[in-house]
Parts: sequence; C-alpha cells; structure tokens
Amino acid sequence: MAALEIELFPCRTDNFGVLIHDPASGMTASIDAPEEQPILDALKRRGWTLTHIFTTHHHNDHVEANLALKTRFECTIIGPAGEASKIPAIDMTIAGGGDFDFAGHRVEVIETPGHTAGHICFYLADDKLLFAADTLFALGCGRLFEGTPADMWASLTKLMALPDETTVYFGHEYTLSNARFAVTVDPENSELAERAKEIEAKRARGEFTAPTTLGLEKRTNPFLRAGDAAIRGHLGLEAASDTEVFAEIRKRKDNF
Repeated sequence: MAALEIELFPCRTDNFGVLIHDPASGMTASIDAPEEQPILDALKRRGWTLTHIFTTHHHNDHVEANLALKTRFECTIIGPAGEASKIPAIDMTIAGGGDFDFAGHRVEVIETPGHTAGHICFYLADDKLLFAADTLFALGCGRLFEGTPADMWASLTKLMALPDETTVYFGHEYTLSNARFAVTVDPENSELAERAKEIEAKRARGEFTAPTTLGLEKRTNPFLRAGDAAIRGHLGLEAASDTEVFAEIRKRKDNF
C-alpha cells in the first residue's frame, strides 16, 4: 500500500488545514474544513480532488466550509455521532471505537470528550498518524468548553496509550504560547527548555510547529505529565490525583 501524502497549510487566523491523499486511488480527505479558499488552494497546488471530510467536532472554525465543499465536490462528510445534529451536511456518523476504510487505510475513531462533548480523533495505526484537532496540541490541550477536567484527562490518557512514534497533526498554531506556559509549570525539564527555544526560533522564521510526535509530547507537554513528580512538587500537589493535577495545570493555562 502506498504511503499517504499530506499537505499542511494555514487557515483563518491560527487554524491548520490538513489534506491526506492516497496516490493509488486519488482519494483525498480534508481533516475538518476550517475555511474554503485555503483548502481549494491546497487542492489546486497538489492537483488533488476532494473526496472526504473527516470532522472532529462541531465548532464553526472546523466546519465552516463543509457546505461549500460539499456543493463543489459532493464529498462524503464523516463526523462524530454525538454531535451529528451540529455538523453541516454530515453523511456518515461514527462513534468512539468505530473504524472505517479510506482507500485501504484503516481509520480508527477515538472518542475524546473535553473540548466538546462529542469530540473525536482519527487514528491510522498502520500509517502511524493521529489527527487530534483540538484535543491535543503541541505542548497543550484544548480548552474545556463542554467537558470536565476528568473528561479531558481520560481522553488524553487514551491518546497517551498510542505508540510514541505516532505523528500527531493538531488543529491550531498555539505552540509558542503553549511553550511559554509549559516552562512555568515544568521548569526543571531540560528537554522542554530546549524545545521552547527551538519553537521561538521556528515561529520567528514563520515556520509551522506541526506535526509533532506523541513521544515528544509525553516528554515535554505538561498536560500529559500530571503524574510527574517534579511538576507535582512545583505545584505543591504531591498527594493529589492525576486528574486534580491536570485540572490545576489547565486552570493556570486559562489564566496565563
């Protein structure tokens, strides 16, 4: 089976657009549909035709272009069963634990409530790819608009169970702010300090910080490190549960 080709590009003010393309079949999926024109430009640039949209959650900055792209391409829109009524032009619903075929590539659906109640991530185990949207960011995680800290910690725990070599694409270019926050809660982490410097330089050059890898996030992303003794000591939460530590980190980021 041919490897999937991936095109990453900016949308809106800080969203990422991502296209995945199977060269053998010509099938092309957009991960969410943040904005029509940048998606059209990316398709034209690569000479691809859109066949699918994989929707992660209902927020407007992820579904805004659904109707326009559906009208133009008659593409199949696949999205979370728990948010189906809020997803424009949805054709197929899928829940956590389900899977479907995309040009011979198995796509598993992981339910990750927290940012929204029905948020899902798309995982292609054979391709070592995770499309995490607004659940997991480089050095961050999504704000809790519809879920609790316990919901989001459980969701992140599911993602942490995936292999370290998994490549992670995420929904927003928030990494510089995330890095500046991360060092305030994990100041003794030398790998994080080095990564934060690299991110400052990368953004100064106008380069993307996506994708990342799950292994790198496990070592440097404080939202995945609620069990870390140094972080717990720094926060004065040595005896707290992982969920309580995570909740404190999320609260501090909200106010950062």
